[in-house]
Amino acid sequence: MGKIFDWIDSRFGVKEPHRRFLQRPLPEKLNYSYCLGGAAFTLFLMSVVTGLLLSIYYVPSETEAYKSVIRINEEVRLGWLVRSTHKWSANLLIIFIILHTIRVFITGSYRPPRELNWIAGVFTFIFAMASGFTGYLLPWDQKAYWATVVGTSMAGTVPFIGNALLYFVRGGPEVNGTTLIRFYSMHVLWIPVMMFIILCAHFHMVKKQGISGGL
Repeated sequence: MGKIFDWIDSRFGVKEPHRRFLQRPLPEKLNYSYCLGGAAFTLFLMSVVTGLLLSIYYVPSETEAYKSVIRINEEVRLGWLVRSTHKWSANLLIIFIILHTIRVFITGSYRPPRELNWIAGVFTFIFAMASGFTGYLLPWDQKAYWATVVGTSMAGTVPFIGNALLYFVRGGPEVNGTTLIRFYSMHVLWIPVMMFIILCAHFHMVKKQGISGGL
């Protein structure tokens, strides 16, 4: 990899203008557990790329959603592979965020001046869970439908604002085509944009504050 990077650098001149970014001091106690955040970010990128490919063929409609998923699996060349990669990268993303959070907690990397970075990580986890929940409905089969009915019903149990929150999540009193469109919009647009903004802030703080050396 070093030779490949040197070859690229000889053509594009990457090292010299970006020396402060590419070369920075690292703590002595660094180990592979510090790569969990990077692995989570890689899985996020995989989810975004495969999601964009799936959106070419997916139809967010009550009558066409399930048919389009079947078409992706059975008719689109390598569609089954793209969909499986999207599914597993999304699942592994949540797992690696949890593992990364555990590592940050154990090493005390959440302590000042990095408390805002900890908060950014918490929001990243929340949005990753929301992405998984909204994406679960998109195949529009019986399993996805009833899981969404149960999941969204929990919003209705919130004191005082439960009914309004339920209407906001579902787009109406029942899970229907309006809910599908709303979840699709959240899954492919709003949640990824919010995650991208938070990750930019997260990486900015890591760059400015450096990597914590742990306890």
